[in-house]
Amino acid sequence: MTDPVRIAMWSGPRNISTAMMYSFDNRGDTIAIDEPFYAHYLKKTAVDHPNSQLVIQAGETDWQIVANRISAGSTGEAKIYYQKHMTHHLFQEMHGDWMKLLTHCILIRDPREVLLSLSKKIDDIDAQATGIPQQIELLETIQSLTGQNPPIIDSRDILENPQGMLSSLCHSIGIPFDESMLSWKPGPRECDGIWAPHWYDVVWKSNGFAKYRPRHGELNQELEDIYSECKGHYDKLYAQRLCC
Repeated sequence: MTDPVRIAMWSGPRNISTAMMYSFDNRGDTIAIDEPFYAHYLKKTAVDHPNSQLVIQAGETDWQIVANRISAGSTGEAKIYYQKHMTHHLFQEMHGDWMKLLTHCILIRDPREVLLSLSKKIDDIDAQATGIPQQIELLETIQSLTGQNPPIIDSRDILENPQGMLSSLCHSIGIPFDESMLSWKPGPRECDGIWAPHWYDVVWKSNGFAKYRPRHGELNQELEDIYSECKGHYDKLYAQRLCC
C-alpha cells in the first residue's frame, strides 16, 4: 500500500473547520482526527476553556508524541488521513521537520466574523486566539521547509460553491474529489473530540455546508483593536487563496 496522504488543515477557531472535517470524514477512503494538539495547548497556556481539565486528562499533552503520531503513525487501510488543526495550538518551537511529512492546507475566515462568533463562546480573546497571526507564521514555515505554497482556502468561498472549491482543493493536493464530501448525516461523528458538545451544536444539526450568510454585529473597542491587528494578516492570506 502506498503511503497515505496526511492532510493537515490549519484553521482558526469559529471557522467551518468542523464541517470540513465532516466533509472529509464522510469519504470512504479517509479517517479524520480532531485537534490533536488541543490538550498540549491547554496544559501549556492554562487558558480557561470549557472542560479544559477533561480535555487535558483525556488527550496527549506531549506535543512531540502527537507530532510523531500524525506524521508517521499508522493509518490502517485509510488512503487519506485528515487532521483538523487549530493554528493557535501550534507554537513556534513546535515547527520542525515532522511537518515535511504532511500535506498542509490553510483555512481562513474574515477576522470580523471570527471575532463576532468567538466572543459568544469565550471571554479571554486576543489576536493570538484568532489563529490568524499564526497562519502567517505557519505559511512561512511551510514555504521554508518544503519550498511549496500550501493551498489557502477561504470559508466564504467554500460555502458559496462547495463542489467547485472542494474539487479545486482536492486537485491541488493530488487526491480525487468525491461527491460524498458534499453531505453527511446530522449528529455527532466518531472523529469528534470530547469537547464537541460545547462547540459543535450547530454543525451537529447540519447535513452539509450551509449557505453563506454574513455575520452582523458590532465589536467593542477591544475587539475592534484586535480586528485591526488581524486584518492585514488576513488580507495577505486572502490575496493568495485558491479559487475555482
